[in-house]
Amino acid sequence: MLKPNAEFNRITDITVDFLKQNNIKAVILDVDNTLIDLDRKPLRDIKKWSDNLKDSDIKICIASNSIRKNKVKNISEKLDVPFIYFSTKPLKRGLSKAIKILNEKRENIAEIGDQLFTDVWGSKRMKLFSILTKPISEEKTKLGSLKRKIEKKYIEKTKEK
Repeated sequence: MLKPNAEFNRITDITVDFLKQNNIKAVILDVDNTLIDLDRKPLRDIKKWSDNLKDSDIKICIASNSIRKNKVKNISEKLDVPFIYFSTKPLKRGLSKAIKILNEKRENIAEIGDQLFTDVWGSKRMKLFSILTKPISEEKTKLGSLKRKIEKKYIEKTKEK
């Protein structure tokens, strides 16, 4: 249930060719630590990457769990893509809205994010192609650090099997 279909270091490492080889026609993107770091700085070359996807007819929508609408809106405006904030992943509500916006079959949509227990779990629940990226920056809170340690142990255990 929590095993992603693919893993990449950074979102910008995901190529149009990879997406097309996997029949992906649309992507749902996480924001925090996927598109922007924890200081709200966009990942280098993210605009170029998203423009490349759009030029290749791959649709994009942002679905972030952040309750800060302006933060999510800012990156969506930079990338010129629609967005959903407070998407409550891994619950289905926000991802369902994104699927509706993208207007593609679920089997042709990838959800890309840096967290196992929100992004991967949410995409698996919605039967989407799941892509896990490494976080851009290290967590600054004790709770965030603990969550990352648990995720790391889970990933290591599943790779052993």
